[in-house]
Amino acid sequence: NGGGFDLPVLHYRALIHGIESPTYWDTGQHDSQFRFNNYLSRFHQRHTDLMDVLSGYQPRASASLEEMALLCGFPGKLGMSGARVWEAYQAGEIESIRNYCETDALNTYLLYLRFERIRGHLDPSGYEREIERLRAHLRQDGRAHMQAFLEAWPQPVNGA
Repeated sequence: NGGGFDLPVLHYRALIHGIESPTYWDTGQHDSQFRFNNYLSRFHQRHTDLMDVLSGYQPRASASLEEMALLCGFPGKLGMSGARVWEAYQAGEIESIRNYCETDALNTYLLYLRFERIRGHLDPSGYEREIERLRAHLRQDGRAHMQAFLEAWPQPVNGA
C-alpha cells in the first residue's frame, strides 16, 4: 500500500524538513522521459504499489500484506501490526517499531520477488538466487527479530 500510506508519509516528512527531490516530483516538466513514467502517476512503473497492481486497481479486490505474505508461505507480521504503531510510539517503543517496519519491508520484498517471477522479470533460478541471498543475509544479521523472521519462514517445498 505504498501509494496509500508510505509515499504520503514521505511527502509530508520531506515537506516538514525541506528535503528537495526534484527528480521524484518531475512529471515531465524537466525531463520528458518522466512524462509517461514518473513516481507520482498511479499506473506508471517507477513506483509499484503491489496492493494496487495485484488488485487490478480495484479497492474491493485488495488483500493485505499480511494475508498475501502468509498465503505465499512468508512469515507475515511477527507480533506487531500497523494498528499498534502509534501506541508503541507513545510508549517509547521505537526499537519495536523499527523491527516491525524492517520485517514488514522483508515481507514486501518477498512478495515483490514473487510478483517479478509471475510477470516473467525473474526466471526460476533468478528468483531462487534472490531468495537464498535474503536467507543468507538474515542468517548473518544476528538481530533477534531477523532471526525470528528466518525461523518463521519455512524452507520452500514448491519454490516459495
